[in-house]
Amino acid sequence: MPFVTINVLKGKSRDYIKAISDEVNAAVIDTMGFPEDDRYQVVNECDPECLQLQKRDTDRVMMHLVMRGGQPDHAKKAFYARVVKSLARNPGIDPGNVMITITENRDIDWSFQDGVAQFCPE
Repeated sequence: MPFVTINVLKGKSRDYIKAISDEVNAAVIDTMGFPEDDRYQVVNECDPECLQLQKRDTDRVMMHLVMRGGQPDHAKKAFYARVVKSLARNPGIDPGNVMITITENRDIDWSFQDGVAQFCPE
C-alpha cells in the first residue's frame, strides 16, 4: 500500500498514463505482496524542462513510493526490475529512462481518512 507519485512528460495519451499506472500497481502487488485494492497513486504531467533526468531528453518517467518500513531489499530490487521490464513492454519506455525512489516511514505517519492514524489503534 505505498503512496506512489508518478511523473511523466506532458502531452501523453490516457492509454500511456493508464499503462504506466497499471504496470506500477501490478509490480507493487507481485513483488511486495500488497493487497490488490490498496491503490494510492498520483500521476503528474510535467513540461520537459520540469522533468529532468540527467542527460536523458527522450521519453522518461520518475516515480517515488512512500511506504511503511519493513520491505526486504530483495523485494525492492524485484520491484525495480519488474517495473522497468513492464514499462519497456507497455508503453515502450527505455529502462534507462526510468528512475524510482522509495522512502519508508512508520505506522504513525499514515492517515487514510477522518484524521485517524488507522495503523495505530488506541
